[in-house]
Amino acid sequence: MGFRPAPERTTCRALVTEGSVAEDNYGESVDRLGRTRVRGELARAHLLYGEWLRRQGRRLNAREQLRVAHELFVAIGMEAFAQRARNELLATGERVRRRSNEVRDQLTPQEEQIARLARDGLSNPEIAARLFLSARTVEWHLRKVFTKLGISSRRQLRETLPDGASRANV
Repeated sequence: MGFRPAPERTTCRALVTEGSVAEDNYGESVDRLGRTRVRGELARAHLLYGEWLRRQGRRLNAREQLRVAHELFVAIGMEAFAQRARNELLATGERVRRRSNEVRDQLTPQEEQIARLARDGLSNPEIAARLFLSARTVEWHLRKVFTKLGISSRRQLRETLPDGASRANV
């Protein structure tokens, strides 16, 4: 057995090659990283492979890689990369389900409280005054909530966090 570069180098080689050579490098990278504990790099390799497959017009194959990438990124809390994987899945035509029940359990009590107040129509300054926080802190928590729930507006909070779905009362 000859010299075998580190798995992340295999991913880098895949990025600068084309055709079957690139596909072999992506496959090897995913395989080798799958045998390590480096979950972030594994998720990134799946994401890059899925993006490459989508650009090659192989949407179904891309979806497999992108789903794995999305799940890994969500599990380890790499929210920006999870959103990137979600966007790529949407580009393949897949409807990415909102995991509101699972993700709602991952909201911190503070995030959930702020999300419920925003859902009920309070502005950031009103929420801040009620919780003795700054409006900027409220804004920061809401951005995290939106990312975790996979939404982009307060209006969507009503669908994602129904009135009876909260764990605690304000």
